Amino acid sequence: MKLILHLSFLILPSLFLAHYSSAQPKYEFRAAWIATVDNIDWPSKKGLSTAQQQQEFVQLLDMLKQTGMNAVVVQIRPCADAFYPSPYEPWSEWLTGQQGVAPYPYYDPLAFMITETHKRGMEFHGWFNPYRAVFNTKTSSIASNSPTRLHPEWFLTYGDKKYFDPGLPEVRNYVAHIIRDVVTRYDMDAVHFDDYFYPYRIDGKEFPDHHSYMLYGKNLSKDDWRRSNVDSIIVQLSKTIKSIKPYVKFGISPFGVWRNKDKDINGSDTHGGQTNYDDLYADILLWLKNGWIDYIVPQLYWEQGHKLADYNTLIDWWSKHAYGKHLYIGHGIYRAGTNKAWKNKSEIPNQLNLLHQYPTIQGSVYFNARSFITNASAWKDSLQHNQYNYQALIPAMPWIDSLAPPKPQVQVMAQGDSFLLTITQPVNSECIRRVVVYGFDPLDKIANHQNPKYIYKIIHAEGNVTQISVPEAIYNQFRLAIAVLDYGNNESGLQYVR
Repeated sequence: MKLILHLSFLILPSLFLAHYSSAQPKYEFRAAWIATVDNIDWPSKKGLSTAQQQQEFVQLLDMLKQTGMNAVVVQIRPCADAFYPSPYEPWSEWLTGQQGVAPYPYYDPLAFMITETHKRGMEFHGWFNPYRAVFNTKTSSIASNSPTRLHPEWFLTYGDKKYFDPGLPEVRNYVAHIIRDVVTRYDMDAVHFDDYFYPYRIDGKEFPDHHSYMLYGKNLSKDDWRRSNVDSIIVQLSKTIKSIKPYVKFGISPFGVWRNKDKDINGSDTHGGQTNYDDLYADILLWLKNGWIDYIVPQLYWEQGHKLADYNTLIDWWSKHAYGKHLYIGHGIYRAGTNKAWKNKSEIPNQLNLLHQYPTIQGSVYFNARSFITNASAWKDSLQHNQYNYQALIPAMPWIDSLAPPKPQVQVMAQGDSFLLTITQPVNSECIRRVVVYGFDPLDKIANHQNPKYIYKIIHAEGNVTQISVPEAIYNQFRLAIAVLDYGNNESGLQYVR
């Protein structure tokens, strides 16, 4: 497929006037979570028209792109429902106000969101909640084709919510079918799971899975059996994803503490509270060691100096326990102004300054997207004009793909007051995912393309032919070079335009 882009290069000179910080890497994952459950981020409320939903999402994307993000993590299955036409689960109530009712006029929100995200040269990570099935048993809309109605024996009520029973093999198979369907039909860059495996404990209440434990617990303690159940679904999902599209990444965003040091010498120097291993039954380190997941985003929503869970302590601990996989840090920008510590406008900039000192950390994800709209503590402005004032490429994962694509071929044709660049990959080479346009000072004999200030545009491409229209004034003023990225984010060598 041929993609024609008309680029405005009028702001390119500003790239060379901006202050360059050596702490700002060329390769960095920068994303925001877009939560759909309870209309946290998008759509802003139930029952918006198709046009309103689409307009809101495009505005959200444009704002995040402007801030410096190169990916979004969008919640597309919050509660055994779907933000896409699913053969297994009903339409989400947070679209139309009633579960099972499709958008009108009809459209496929997931296909729309992926297309718009890719148009902006950004990655789309589909965020699924594995086990939550009913958000509120008293108020949630439940469709007739909800799995909770079709297979009531799969579900357990805990507090005011209903969950799939993780101890049932048929539940794990069902969730794998959900993921298989979406990965097969949609052009997502990654499958993303959050921290809700077994639910967070409710004081004085035990999760009611005694029946499935008696059936399948064998000789394991209940805690070990629960962890085994979660391990099993992670392995199954990893195999499912990679069997369909090996380049699609699998990531997890766990609670910020794996285990406390007082329970495990390998744990972090944190104290109290619930943990992944002991309460959510998620043995994250095992998954990383065994290569079942490609990236991890621990939710470090505490400030620097927190008495029980210090951000500085945790970022250091996670940096030593990624086992060669990608580690992105989850930042709690939603906490801006909520207490004395989070009224400090330097909190997030300071967190990023520390993060950039760790070579084993490849990026950040922010909760939540709407916080950038309110711009509390001016953190959107800080990112846009300081930490993220240059664009970044998403780092490659060499265990998935380590081979860089060949240099593109570039043909130039004058068209009135502009030049048309036709960028083509060699015959039989792999498809390209994005095109990177660099602009160098023509007097620089050796152009340092590892310096991110020279990146002008990161553009999505379909197939192996992309066309870019460049104004004549810009073409003559700057030394332009083109590189291409494959599906694994491996970058080719530079092909200079002239």
